[in-house]
Amino acid sequence: CSVLGNDQPRVSVVGEVRTRQREFYDYVAKYTEGEADLIIPADIPPEKAEEVRALALRAYRAMDCSGMASADFFIERDTGKVYLNELNTIPGFTKFSMYPKLWEASGVSYAELIDRLITLAMERYMDKKRSGL
Repeated sequence: CSVLGNDQPRVSVVGEVRTRQREFYDYVAKYTEGEADLIIPADIPPEKAEEVRALALRAYRAMDCSGMASADFFIERDTGKVYLNELNTIPGFTKFSMYPKLWEASGVSYAELIDRLITLAMERYMDKKRSGL
């Protein structure tokens, strides 16, 4: 899922990457048309989606992130156990990337997302300036 914010971050809907023929979401699956599907919202139970969103927010805060990050997870097929794979503070940001697509599905357009990121950067700059950092 995608996280956006400084002091009061928000979390998008959860998305899913499903490969078509490959066992893993590798370079070929990611960058070759037709190798993987982006499923938004993810095809998981609502309570599992809420668990993923809560863990994304917890990780974002624990790492003292600001601005934006994507949070990638694995969900174990047999047990449903959720594992955080990574927080990416510079996620893909084309109109075809998962980060903006998740925000679009959450009601935030691409243009609004860019405006919000500029505002967040300015807020962070002013906070640092005020604190002498």
